[in-house]
This record gives sequence, structure tokens and C-alpha cells, in this order.
Amino acid sequence: MPTMADVARSAGVSVATVSHVLNGTRPVLSHTRQAVLDAVDALGYTPNTLARSLVTSRTRSIGLAVSAISNPYFTEILQGVEAAVLEAGYSLLIADPHDDPGHERKVVQLLHERRVDGMIVAPSARPHDLVGYLRRHAVPTVFLDRVIDAGVADGGATGGGAGSALGEGPPWYDQVCTESAEPTARLVTHLAQLGHRRIGLIAGLPGLSTTGERVAGYRDGLIAAGLAHDARLLVSGNSESAGAEQATAALLALPDPPTALVTANNAMTIGTLRALRRQRLSVPDDVALCCFDDFAWADLFSPRLTAIAQPSRELGAQAVQVLLERLDEPLRPSRTVRLPCAFVHRTSCGCPEQPGGPEEPEAPADTASSTLQEKGFAT
Repeated sequence: MPTMADVARSAGVSVATVSHVLNGTRPVLSHTRQAVLDAVDALGYTPNTLARSLVTSRTRSIGLAVSAISNPYFTEILQGVEAAVLEAGYSLLIADPHDDPGHERKVVQLLHERRVDGMIVAPSARPHDLVGYLRRHAVPTVFLDRVIDAGVADGGATGGGAGSALGEGPPWYDQVCTESAEPTARLVTHLAQLGHRRIGLIAGLPGLSTTGERVAGYRDGLIAAGLAHDARLLVSGNSESAGAEQATAALLALPDPPTALVTANNAMTIGTLRALRRQRLSVPDDVALCCFDDFAWADLFSPRLTAIAQPSRELGAQAVQVLLERLDEPLRPSRTVRLPCAFVHRTSCGCPEQPGGPEEPEAPADTASSTLQEKGFAT
């Protein structure tokens, strides 16, 4: 089996130069780098990853804990993570915590025991044990999609905001998510502009930051439209299809039911559509519908679903980039990166089909110069 020394002799360089080329630890002249890579290909050299990890204390592996099996939304995020990890020369270990607080703590410990260099985690609604474990062991971590409230680290109840730094000590985490409040407000104001005065929200699982932010956006939208907030029109679908079906049925049973609905994720959109069909109600003639989360078949429904589209793959790729930056600069301040969403205007809101075919997704106006926003935590 060829060794690194064999590669060095073939390329006419030192072993140290071969190491720099393969590990990216120092810039190397382009023609020298190409000579090393040609020698690697010609000799069929394969780096000894295990031996390198013993020397560097790095395994070049990343752990990913997201509920991709039970939540289809995370599937595209996973694809973005995987592509970015492989491009960076890392391997990926995946575990599904099933959005269960006890199970997520176990799977994260298992990933940590396999000596991953860092983790990307989509936390549950009650991540106190998870955060405690990661913080005690100072595991470089990116919280994905859902942000963590500072109270979690202090032993308090979970909250919905980005919060301040998670306890004292050196920084060890970052957060990557999308904007949730403003896009939800936009759905509400759009429905209000179409004449709706009773707009309901099927909200997600209590305790998730995404739920709190979308509820806040719903209320902001009502205020912007000059509409009163009726607490009966805000119901929880627990982020699942069955829960949304029950919640929608409860709204429709009100003496003065809503004429328009906003669903806070794609699973709940399915449950809401099922409840409307069961009541023999037509969208948008009887009830207008807008949803947070676009999905592959949203354009195939009749009517076609007006939705907020999240940049799922970009979200996963950005999480990897932020984690790699944390690994390179362990003492850099913690940060939250928020990616913008797009408004996909179709017909379930009650608007007619636009001439010339479907409308393209509209990006927020403030993203012309940048595709992401970074916010530091207050201390």
C-alpha cells in the first residue's frame, strides 16, 4: 500500500508539502499542489483517516441530529447538510431524535462518543437536557432551524426568542434559521387585503421558537391590517397533520368561523385541507388558505397553494459553513444567522391565476445585497 512518503517522492516534494495539500493546513503553489494530486491518483494513495485523527485530535466528521424521518421538512435540509459536508472533506453521522427531549439527549451523546468534531442539531421544544450536555462538554454546535432561549441554559423554562449567550464560559455554539415572524405577517396582511376580517392561525408545537415567532408574526399582521385579535382564532395543531385536522375542525365549529386560514408548517397544511374536505368546504371559495412552508407538490393541489418557501437546502449548507468556521475559530463570538424566505403567490388565497402562468417566488426587498442576516446575542 503506497504511503505519504511514496507520494512525496513521486511528486518531487517533501512529506510536509503532501500533508499540507491533503489536509489544507497551508497554502501551496498551484503547480505543486497539482503534482501532489497527480501522484496521489497515479499511486492510488488513500489517507489514513484514523491515524490522522490520533495526531490532530480531529476526526473530520460532523454529527447531525434532526427528525428527518418523522418530519419531511428536514429532508431537504439534510440534503443541503450532506452536500456541504462532503464538499468540505468531512464525513457525516446522522441520528433522528424524533423531536423527543429524552431521545435527543441520548442520540447526541452517542454522536459525541463517536468523537465527531462538531454537531448540527434541530432542538426539540424542551431541550434543557440536550443543551446542558452540549455545554458541559463544550461540543462545537450549530442549532438548526429552531433557536434556543437563554433560560434553557440557566435551568429555566424554554422560550421562543434567540436570547443571549447560553450561560457563561467560552462560546461553543451558533444558530442558523430562517425568518419566521415577518413572512407570517405577510400572509396575514395579504389575506386582509383580499377583504378577510376573520383570519385564523393553525400554530405549531408550543415551546418551539418557530412556533413563537410565527404566532408573533400572525399578531403583527393583524395589527398592521387594523384587525382585532380574537383568541379563539389562534389554535395549536402541534406541528402535525392530525393535530391540525382537529384544530381546523374546532375553528369551523365556531359560531362565527374564520373565512381565511394560515397554517404554520406543511404537515399541518395537509391536516387542514383534510378537515376542510371533510366539511365539504372549497378552497378558496369557502375558506381561503395560505401556508408557511412550500413543498414539492404544493403546485399540484387544486387550487395551487400560496405559501412561504424556506430555503431548506441553503439552510443546511449554511449550518455546515457556520460550524466549520466555529471549528477554525473556537473563540469567535456566538452568532445567529437568519436566512430570508420567499413569498410564493398562487391561488389558494383567492387571487386569480396570473396571466402567463405561475408567479415566481418573491424574495424580500431587503435581501438585494445579501442573502443572509447575522445577529449577535445580547449579553
